[in-house]
Amino acid sequence: MAKDGKIRVVALGLIRRDDRLFVSQGYDPVTNQTFYRFLGGGVEFGESSQDALKREFQEEIQADLTDIRYLGCLENVLAYKGKQAHEVIQLYQCGFANPEFYQIDKLTFVEKKRKKKALWVDISQFKSGELLLVPESAYSYF
Repeated sequence: MAKDGKIRVVALGLIRRDDRLFVSQGYDPVTNQTFYRFLGGGVEFGESSQDALKREFQEEIQADLTDIRYLGCLENVLAYKGKQAHEVIQLYQCGFANPEFYQIDKLTFVEKKRKKKALWVDISQFKSGELLLVPESAYSYF
């Protein structure tokens, strides 16, 4: 998350396999809520959002991307761990260069010393409201 009062620019990758999306699982201990979002991360100064997307996938799960296509810009104003946050999201549709990633059901990775989980989730679980995908404006892209 960005420092208080700052807008954070992030690049996220929408990866789809049939009726499933590849997402990371998050948890907010203040609201006791589990949520999901596309993988990616912050854009560094002087870096394009597409380069940030590639870098983040490489850093987090050692995956190269292919067929990267810009989808649009989303704005996400949220509360996380009791603090207000504001993100501008550059959303890309992409695929894994290594087909083995499509065979993995879930994997664990480390981000800033925190263990996180990435997994394939059926789109119907998001559309039914059973699971929460953030930001909700991303629903229009699948």
